Amino acid sequence: MTARILVVDDIEANRDLLESRLTAEYFDVITAEGGQQALDICTSSPVDLVLLDIMMPGIDGFEVCKRLKASPATCHIPVVIVTALDEMTDRVRGLEAGADDFLTKPVNDVQLLARVRSLLRLKMLTDELRLRAVTARDIGLDTLFDSSDDDREREKPKVLVIEERQSAFDGLVKPLRAGFDIEHALEPQDGVFKAAEADFDCVFVAARFERFDALRVCSQLRSLDRTRFVPIILVADADEDDLIKRALELGVNDYIVRPVDPNELTARLRTQVRRKRYHDGLRENVAHSIELAVTDGLTGLYNRRYLDTHLETLVSRAHTRDRNLSLLITDIDRFKSVNDTYGHDAGDDVLREFARRLRVNVRGMDLACRYGGEEFVIVMPDTPAHVAAEVAERLREQIEQDGFMVSNGAHTLPVTVSVGVATLNHANSEDAKALLKRADEALYEAKSSGRNRVVSNAA
Repeated sequence: MTARILVVDDIEANRDLLESRLTAEYFDVITAEGGQQALDICTSSPVDLVLLDIMMPGIDGFEVCKRLKASPATCHIPVVIVTALDEMTDRVRGLEAGADDFLTKPVNDVQLLARVRSLLRLKMLTDELRLRAVTARDIGLDTLFDSSDDDREREKPKVLVIEERQSAFDGLVKPLRAGFDIEHALEPQDGVFKAAEADFDCVFVAARFERFDALRVCSQLRSLDRTRFVPIILVADADEDDLIKRALELGVNDYIVRPVDPNELTARLRTQVRRKRYHDGLRENVAHSIELAVTDGLTGLYNRRYLDTHLETLVSRAHTRDRNLSLLITDIDRFKSVNDTYGHDAGDDVLREFARRLRVNVRGMDLACRYGGEEFVIVMPDTPAHVAAEVAERLREQIEQDGFMVSNGAHTLPVTVSVGVATLNHANSEDAKALLKRADEALYEAKSSGRNRVVSNAA
């Protein structure tokens, strides 16, 4: 995972130590020795995450964090406060200032890297949502940026706690009852079902169950459509570092260690709720504002108009940040024969089902579009060529394996797909049009060499 991380500390030795640790993990690290310099960097250049000291001359870390979170241009950048202060009041103050996390010096390498990677994954999702908002604005849908929902903000956040010990549940939620709507699931699997059936703002998962793996609970929550974006907070013991690390790698958003401080618990929960509602607002307004203008009426996917604008932005960003970007073009084999044999209604059924399977097989950050007729495009940010080829092959196999039901189930048709894959070439500053052309050439080769196959066009 490549990312640009800003380390802010007025002591050079501290900056050098964090820089060396992160550079060893192949992150792009820049440094600032003061608060104002950090603010200037964040507003003038791309930053994916900030590691921020508190005690600095001039503007301290608390104030820097407040200013970053107050600005629409920088509020989406994750901030981790890294400081020698270890009082709980300082931790809570940092979280209330808008910090996404808090680490105490000397920093544990495992905790540092687990936190950083977890927040960077979330940042990638945030960037994609914001970028889609920018695309919609560029094609004239200016209402998109109003992502606030006053009615939703006034609602009491709804929280689910999956904990099989009644006494542990009572102790955890006691400080939360006044400000949150709490529900309890004693059994882990019941908790997963309950989370999928309702709209929760956050889910707490106990780190240990008597007969069930807590990490499996977290994995199931992340794999279900209804709970994929719901924040998860793991409640663990102080000696469970390995479990916490694995949980963060699975997509858990945060953790809290027993014995739980009520103020820290409340602050961390409010951080997760605030972030979820921000993301929900972006998603809902994107969907509402551009549904008619930039989506395909038959399949519900984005249309070519949206792709043409959005792909240029994605390509530009990939070049600026020196990141991978892959593109797939798919074509349903011999689609004309479906229309000729069974009628255009059956052809429409095939297109709708194909679009549904595309959604299942791509990530939330990927962009699936109907390019025209029976051709579809999938844009995959931060995806190298070999991963894109694997995804394409998995999609091809899934389409071939299961027949398509048409005409209200009257017929089941065998369907295959040809796929062309191309990955952005940074060496010659390839543009969106050239990338599409290379993928289309790969698709042509796949069809001319027998169909029902994947061909990659190397840069």
